[in-house]
Amino acid sequence: MEKFIMAAGTALRISDTLKGGTTVVLLHGYLESLEIWGDFMKELAMHYRILAIDIPGMGISQVRGEVHTMEFLADVLKGVLDKQGVERCFVVGHSMGGYVAEAFAAKYASMLQGLVLFHSTPNPDTEEKRENRRREIELVRADKKELIAELFAPKGFAPENRKRLRAVIEQLSELISMSDSDGVVAVLNGLIQRADQNEMLRNLNVPQLFIFGREDEFIPVAAAEAIVAAQPQAEIAWLDHSGHMGFVEEPEQALAILTGFIDRYR
Repeated sequence: MEKFIMAAGTALRISDTLKGGTTVVLLHGYLESLEIWGDFMKELAMHYRILAIDIPGMGISQVRGEVHTMEFLADVLKGVLDKQGVERCFVVGHSMGGYVAEAFAAKYASMLQGLVLFHSTPNPDTEEKRENRRREIELVRADKKELIAELFAPKGFAPENRKRLRAVIEQLSELISMSDSDGVVAVLNGLIQRADQNEMLRNLNVPQLFIFGREDEFIPVAAAEAIVAAQPQAEIAWLDHSGHMGFVEEPEQALAILTGFIDRYR
């Protein structure tokens, strides 16, 4: 069931199936909305209570100022969980959603049954990445989001999947072009400021799963392997034919990996 709520002083669109003993929270990535989970969310809802949100600044949730830090977004998620009566849950964060999930883990670990980073990283932005984000802000402010869409949408998918998933890529491109410019800038400013979460994760006494795609152009294999080496406490899974969107590119394999992890620790 989709609805609008107020949480942490922020107007949000959420989706909550309400049914199921174990709650799984889905946090979408940058320039996405809760719709991105699509059929994957429906499959998960056959096993668990699924709660997804439009992260503030994305989708049709409210924009709150010029900077949406990951900590602010974590507080908003805490407000959503409180409002929906969720005391403990698994949090699954895709890409930027993983950064929000990490901030949530750092502040509210007692509410976590498990943490899943789906094509995400605990590393902060490099200075080069920060500069790229500043250039992106300039494009957004110049009302050129369509240029971002043309580059970003196809790059999220492995080359072998782009033809097969052309309709999904077009939908994502349209979503990016329609994103609220102030919201995109607020999120980008927050991404520039995000913290290094490596030590936090190593000290986090919560089951952790990292899922990577072997064809991911945003987190190449070498970078993913470095993360794996730095995070020995985490379980690791690879999707051999996925880029940055494994729940769309290889949904059956991704579903089996995720449900297996949740069922082991719920």
